[in-house]
Amino acid sequence: MSKDINIGLVGTRFMGKAHSNAYARVSRFFELPANPVLHSACGLELDQVQILAKKFGWKNAETEYQKLIQSEEIDLIDICTSNDFHMPIALEAAKAGKNILCEKPMARNAEEAIKMYDAVNEAGVINMMIFNYRFLPAVALAKNLIEHGKLGEIRHFNAVYYQDWLVDPSFPIVWRHSKEKSGSGAHGDMNAHIVDLARYLVGEFEAVTGEQRVFVKERPIQDSDQKGEVNADDATSFMARFQNGAIGSFSATRMATGRKNFMQFELFGSKGALIFNLERLNELQYFDDTSQNDTKGFTTILATEPSHPYIRSWWPPGHIIGWEHTFVHQISHLITSISNKEEATPSFYDGVKCQLVLDAVVASAEQEKWVTIKEFDKN
Repeated sequence: MSKDINIGLVGTRFMGKAHSNAYARVSRFFELPANPVLHSACGLELDQVQILAKKFGWKNAETEYQKLIQSEEIDLIDICTSNDFHMPIALEAAKAGKNILCEKPMARNAEEAIKMYDAVNEAGVINMMIFNYRFLPAVALAKNLIEHGKLGEIRHFNAVYYQDWLVDPSFPIVWRHSKEKSGSGAHGDMNAHIVDLARYLVGEFEAVTGEQRVFVKERPIQDSDQKGEVNADDATSFMARFQNGAIGSFSATRMATGRKNFMQFELFGSKGALIFNLERLNELQYFDDTSQNDTKGFTTILATEPSHPYIRSWWPPGHIIGWEHTFVHQISHLITSISNKEEATPSFYDGVKCQLVLDAVVASAEQEKWVTIKEFDKN
């Protein structure tokens, strides 16, 4: 390793833990040109930051993200905050010349996302979006199969993302229930993932038509006898047309009773089909329509062979990996990109393209009509 890359993490809850784990593990399994150093973690409550720092090995605990940005020692700012803080932190970090990693969705809306994109372009810093499901070996294998023509012409992409953590109306209100803080609810949180996977595997969107619902319009305020208004969607479903002629359907909800974190997509092409289910994330189902009729059927590929993406750095064939490994894989790519001064993918450009689709779905639901995706090209 030629140098250290000092990390400044902003946000220390769920995603902060996932990212911290990846930084702590990545050099143990991947040969990297630089070493990620857990320099400083920042959060609103010092005691929580100190707990995270002790568990994962962060050297410093802070409560003001500006200190991380102003530090000459820190090379990368990692944004794991609520969505309303993504833009201000990114703009300030870019101005200070920091490389930036940002959790999805990129922002509350496309206008904010484009400002972030312009800022990193002007500053010339490495930037990356957390769309971690691209980095599953089975999903990367799906990409390889499509690029090698195994599915032929792609005609359908169907995807769902189901959770049930809001089925109980007594669940207290959180920032994700507020459009002002989050921009959207299940749509930005969950549809962002499957929209990105659709772009990654199929191509760019042309137009969408959608529907949104808030099923529980008020929820209890924590440690209070009051209730707060819920104005961010509990569920969003939409149909899509792709520029290459394919069509798609998408649905994300936090009201899928019995589903904890169920994400599945299906691709149907002229020569074959693929099915992926996050609950069986080491597996990819593949149907080869060019095979002999007496042997046709979906084949379950266990994506744990050394020839499969990322697996060579882990265990022998058949020894499965888990959800947390997606972040390790993505961080390995980011650290390499920063060290080599190369573009990281998915970048803020991908974040903007995803956000434009999300915004178009919202506009479609409000206007009750098909909405064409706004054009946006790299500078």
